[in-house]
Amino acid sequence: MNIVCLDLEGVLVPEIWIAFAQASGIPELKRTTRDEPDYDKLMRWRIGILKEHGLGLKEIQDTIAKIDPMPGAKEFLDELRSLTQVIIISDTFSQFAGPLMKKLGMPTIFCNELEVAENGEITGFRMRCEQSKLTTVKALQSIGFDTIASGDSHNDLGMIQASKAGFLFRSTEQIKKDHPELPAFETYEELMEAIKAAL
Repeated sequence: MNIVCLDLEGVLVPEIWIAFAQASGIPELKRTTRDEPDYDKLMRWRIGILKEHGLGLKEIQDTIAKIDPMPGAKEFLDELRSLTQVIIISDTFSQFAGPLMKKLGMPTIFCNELEVAENGEITGFRMRCEQSKLTTVKALQSIGFDTIASGDSHNDLGMIQASKAGFLFRSTEQIKKDHPELPAFETYEELMEAIKAAL
């Protein structure tokens, strides 16, 4: 029984925080899990910047409404879902992911929750579980699934390394250099071939 576990941002859709950094004119918000391995630290820092600038959930959701999946992402996902079960495992938040899931054909996603005040200020966040991607892959394996995983960032490495087959996709030069043992791909065609070979 195979199940494919995919990261969301950088793999199927553009990075939400980079898009918001451009829309809001706050370049510091371009920092992502490609740059900062400690997600907790990264999110607390982001929330601090939002507070400083008086920005909340609505402003980010306005940006997300204009984001489309990467060219070819929906077709890739449609073909993959016709072959096997697929779960998107992301450190994003349900308040961000909803509109993007509609554009991707409503695949299953496991992600986290933002804590939002009545005035729309983002006050905190609740992680679904610790090391959510690795923990989820291990849980799937414990109930009889063989996992195949792909992602682009530091926080994807655990699930990629723990799976029966794992691939970097459009990752950074540094991550590829640090993990030469992981096959790295740049196109959906290459990733599809690798996944098919592992199924």
